[in-house]
Amino acid sequence: MSERLLREQQELLNKVSAEVGLKTQVDVQRFDNVVAIAEQAFAKFPTKPAFTSLGRTLTFADLDKLSRNFAAWLQHCTDLEPGDRIAVQMPNLIQYPVVVFGAMRAGLVIVNTNPLYSEREVEHQFNDAGVKALVVQANVAETTAKVLPRTGVKYTLVTELADLHSPVKRFLINNVAKYIKKIVPPYDIPDAISLNQALAEGAKHRYEPVHQMADTLAMLQYTGGTTGVAKGAMLSQGNLVANVLQVDELLETHSLTKEGQVVVQPLPVYHIYAFMTCVFSILNGSHMVFVPNARDIPSVVAALREYQPTTFCGLNTLFVALCNNEEFRQLDFSKLQVTLSGGMALSHNAAQRWQDITGCEVAEGYGLTETSPVVSSNPGTRKIIGTIGIPVSNTLVKIVDDEGQVQPLDEPGELCVKGPQVMQGYWQSPEETAKVIDADGYFHTGDIAKIRQDGFLQIVDRKKDMIVVSGFNVYPNELEDVLYAHEDVLECAAVGVPDATSGEVVKMFVVSKSGKLTAEEVRDFCRQSLTAYKVPKLVEFRKELPKSNVGKILRRELRDNS
Repeated sequence: MSERLLREQQELLNKVSAEVGLKTQVDVQRFDNVVAIAEQAFAKFPTKPAFTSLGRTLTFADLDKLSRNFAAWLQHCTDLEPGDRIAVQMPNLIQYPVVVFGAMRAGLVIVNTNPLYSEREVEHQFNDAGVKALVVQANVAETTAKVLPRTGVKYTLVTELADLHSPVKRFLINNVAKYIKKIVPPYDIPDAISLNQALAEGAKHRYEPVHQMADTLAMLQYTGGTTGVAKGAMLSQGNLVANVLQVDELLETHSLTKEGQVVVQPLPVYHIYAFMTCVFSILNGSHMVFVPNARDIPSVVAALREYQPTTFCGLNTLFVALCNNEEFRQLDFSKLQVTLSGGMALSHNAAQRWQDITGCEVAEGYGLTETSPVVSSNPGTRKIIGTIGIPVSNTLVKIVDDEGQVQPLDEPGELCVKGPQVMQGYWQSPEETAKVIDADGYFHTGDIAKIRQDGFLQIVDRKKDMIVVSGFNVYPNELEDVLYAHEDVLECAAVGVPDATSGEVVKMFVVSKSGKLTAEEVRDFCRQSLTAYKVPKLVEFRKELPKSNVGKILRRELRDNS
């Protein structure tokens, strides 16, 4: 029964892919590794702008030269070897691609590290990954400096905000940050050197290419999931290359012009979603404009005004914040061709407001750290709000119940994914890997989804976020989507809390625009669209909701503190 259902569903998905113009198979072995993608771009687009931050732009030729110098420093001025891990701890700055592509050219494994991590989180990640080298931004070096003696890090490089600017601008920006804004706390890291010093030393040596095969480990991308200690997803060169080429094929359905693409990126590049947009932008010679802090809405608006992007990557909370900004609503969006959404569920209200203001539909997609990250997306030729589209090329999906049986169309179950973008496993955790990758090679996502009659996938909710009220399954995404339509709701999040009578009840956390919304008004509004057991029994108003580094609302934190 399961095999027949799986075959019929795959035939439906293939049929829909053909209708929307998405190839079910592409050559994901076109490049051996990510470095090959970059080096092709260096040769094809040398004079084009590649990356910009804080007003300074690197061309592809600049990125080629600087990343070669960094790779040469790693090869000739340290005893690091291919396969050793290097942590990169910085926000969206042009130094980031220099360091990452330089390290990859030297065959090192990238360990992206959130600059806002606590001492405990930094120490765990560095020790778990066996990090031997670190590049850290000076603004966050104070916290990291405290844990370095308890790690195996041998080489530490520090970079300041404007290190790759001209000497005058470098002096001004770095000193303003340090002495006027006072956003660079003092730190003590013995034997640390500056990134610029390493680049200068590396320029004196010859970079020696390191060949890396598709199964060579490229990154340890740490993910906390919904519970437990953060685990390192092992992403190979082949995983990353495959996902770049899968996304490239997907964007063919959006009829993007290849020339002159500009991407404004406010999401943090140490997160897999934004990281892969960087690699993808290099493939086609696009210009990526970094915004160092996505929560600084005026700076995001300023970047959009100055650079007028053709592509914008965001998520629900960012779309909501921007659409509530008066200056954003006055911008010229005539060049905006594609808006992509991921990272969390996109509400109907946020998608509609974005389209009304910008004239550009949002294409929602879905992915995870463990899948490099893209699994599916709405194609440019057919966008259906409330769905995550169809699987990208070379990707199989199945929906299973708790016993592993394939579910029929429109029946919810756990979404499982198989494809060349699925990770090799969790670093040094075979037991954890076995829990999520089954004998057939499918990764079990932990998300509840369904395949609709039209072949589009729809996320119902996180398996662990599901609320059970008197035996009935309640999915927070549905409740939040309803409440986001209320004109006075800026943000909201639904969680389940224990209840002696019904097992759990729905509690809704709400950020009111006016500050005058009442709990009864929230419940009355929900009653118009939801059956009685789904209506929030408890309502708590907050000035803001806790969010992850990419702006995803943290339901678990709200639930744990309820």
